[in-house]
Amino acid sequence: MEEMEEELKCPVCGSFYREPIILPCSHNLCQACARNILVQTPESESSQSRRALGSGVSDYDYLDMDKMSLYSEADSGYGSYAGFASAPTTPCQKSPNGVRVFPPAMPPPAAHLSASLAPVPRNSCITCPQCHRSLILDDRGLRGFPKNRVLEGVIDRYQQSKAAALKCQLCEKAPKEATVMCEQCDVFYCDACRLRCHPPRGPLAKHRLVPPAQGRVSRRLSPRKISTCTDHELENHSMYCVQCKMPVCYQCLEEGKHSSHEVKALGAMWKLHKSQLSQALNGLSDRAKEAKEFLVQLRNMVQQIQENSVEFEACLVAQCDALIDALNRRKAQLLSRVNKEHEYKLKVVRDQISHCTVKLRQTTGLMEYCLEVIKENDPSGFLQISDALIRRVHLTEDQWGKGTLMPRMTTDFDLNLDNTPLLQSIHQLDFVQMKASSPVPAAPLLQLEDCCTHNNSATLSWKQPPLSTVMVEGYILELDDGNGGQFREVYVGKETMCTVDGLHFNSTYSARVKAFNKTGVSQYSKTLVLQTSEGKLLEIQIFPLLPFWLHPTNFDTDSEERTLAFPSPSERLQLRRMGPFSSTLNLQPSFSGRSCFDMLSSSHQLSLHSSLQSLNVSVAWFAFDPGSAHSDIIFSNDNLTVTCNSYDDRVVLGKTGFSKGVHYWELTVDRYDNHPDPAFGVACIDVIKDMMLGKDDKAWAMYVDNNRSWFMHNNSHTNRTEGGITKGATIGVLLDLNRKTLTFSINEDQQGPIAFENMEGLFFPAVSLNRNVQVTLHTGLPVPDFYSSRASIA
Repeated sequence: MEEMEEELKCPVCGSFYREPIILPCSHNLCQACARNILVQTPESESSQSRRALGSGVSDYDYLDMDKMSLYSEADSGYGSYAGFASAPTTPCQKSPNGVRVFPPAMPPPAAHLSASLAPVPRNSCITCPQCHRSLILDDRGLRGFPKNRVLEGVIDRYQQSKAAALKCQLCEKAPKEATVMCEQCDVFYCDACRLRCHPPRGPLAKHRLVPPAQGRVSRRLSPRKISTCTDHELENHSMYCVQCKMPVCYQCLEEGKHSSHEVKALGAMWKLHKSQLSQALNGLSDRAKEAKEFLVQLRNMVQQIQENSVEFEACLVAQCDALIDALNRRKAQLLSRVNKEHEYKLKVVRDQISHCTVKLRQTTGLMEYCLEVIKENDPSGFLQISDALIRRVHLTEDQWGKGTLMPRMTTDFDLNLDNTPLLQSIHQLDFVQMKASSPVPAAPLLQLEDCCTHNNSATLSWKQPPLSTVMVEGYILELDDGNGGQFREVYVGKETMCTVDGLHFNSTYSARVKAFNKTGVSQYSKTLVLQTSEGKLLEIQIFPLLPFWLHPTNFDTDSEERTLAFPSPSERLQLRRMGPFSSTLNLQPSFSGRSCFDMLSSSHQLSLHSSLQSLNVSVAWFAFDPGSAHSDIIFSNDNLTVTCNSYDDRVVLGKTGFSKGVHYWELTVDRYDNHPDPAFGVACIDVIKDMMLGKDDKAWAMYVDNNRSWFMHNNSHTNRTEGGITKGATIGVLLDLNRKTLTFSINEDQQGPIAFENMEGLFFPAVSLNRNVQVTLHTGLPVPDFYSSRASIA
């Protein structure tokens, strides 16, 4: 009952309803409160509204006629008349229960007049404080609204139930609290008076005794108020209008506006609506029951969350403490190594101090003895020992030769603590699902027989363990930087074979792979060490296959280095020429790792080998890359010859990228018409492909016509040099990443000075041309004579 109290209070005054009236919006107001919030509207407004509504429409049926809602309330707290900009505004106030209401627009009625008899000004407007709908009152004023007799009865019963406990009506002195009520006798009894005056036998045995509260309700202390018609105050409601959904009297049916409406018996509709309300209450009761059960569940969840939080915090603290303990143990081990290094350095230095001290003492003694001998005045005696003393002095001096007075040990500690991986792991320390629905995949197995390197590319293959049944969603392949640095992800996907291009020549890479699914990530596979090609021609002449080695590390302690065998000479003759790879990541279903090269004469091999040894040249065979070229480029001759079908310059790159070593390649001009300006050089993978090479900051090039050439980078033209190209000319490009320079030649003669310096990064051979030019690429060549002689002089 206490939860119902808010339903029984007026939204204006905040107290229990007194003489409540029903507004057309179904909300209730005290009659006095309704009078207090009336607002007077302009005369023209009232007349216009009534003409718009017509005589056949009720003044309160505004729910179907939005034109009557003339008063609005803005979020700023002020109301105004719709359609009248010049109308005054009235500030909004709040009732005791928080609902915004409007103050009276006129002085309150005289004290001696009751709320129901006080006159209502003409053209008054009332706004519901709950839904803020407005209505202009007619001549009847507030009497046009029906009174809510049911609400009055509910309030009476509620107030009676909240009153003081009922007393016994038969106690002679101080009445005791009543415990029962006899419905037939209509008397409240305490236990003593019931046994004395209302025995449960004889004719009183058939009387019905009920609790006092129930008896008070059934007693109906106040007489029932009969509802009367609002249009005909002397008539009681006798029928129910189905169309208007309201009780009506017989005069409303005979001569009122309900004469043509469908009506039904008041008692039948009363029972029907009670049944409908009961059914609706059943559904609402189910929702309330579910809400109570849900609240119980939420309260249980609060308690469980608190318990789990304490447990999880304890687990987290224990795990972090274990990590701290492990770090402390490792710290002690590292400090022990530092102490050993400290003791070793001190021992070496102290031994050197002791040895040097003894030797210095001997040398000082010899010097003092010699000085005393020099003081001798006997020539013959001096000459007898002088020769031996001279030899001893020279021998002692030789013993103090270069390096004797140099410290055998440095003061620096050659121990560099690499804490980067640990810091990275600490920063990546995060929560994972503690209760996994499925297990984490097993660590993949690298298939060594399918892993290989080719030039500066590496292909790796892996698989799940044979007995593993855990579902795998994908794999993560990681490589280091070729210098023993940190691992980085190079592939994430479902494939079990991957080719990584654009690696450094003559470098050692470590690779590892792990699997993952929704539950988490597996352990890493065993680490695989791969050696990219050195590219020296002597090795290539002996082994047509580029050599590669696979070193499985982190294996068992007795693991051995594995070297994959090269194909036999008969197999080499059957190998087909394969293009190298671009610097992008490629996925291939299979990879043979084989390539075939042209054999050179023995004299050429010896001279080339000597020059390569002195220059540390890396030889690579490659072709143009259709995948990264402009769509206007036309390829032929196994992608070694290119031209263009556009009059504008278009860029094409080689498949292999270089980041270290010395590399030289040539391009032969097969066609040269109308004196175009082709450009030759190197570029980054993201160079712009639809303009001349060197126009942007991603390319370094030499462009040349039939008379002269220029170097160009970032659209800057430098070093104009006489000498152009014709059909059959050969352009050479020499990229020396050891000295970080780029040099060009035409017909084996250097063209201009060193074109570019400070070349660092990953560079791809590049050409830009139009339809008037066709060039053919030649790779795997020795450096030209002008560069060999200059390198030998340097």
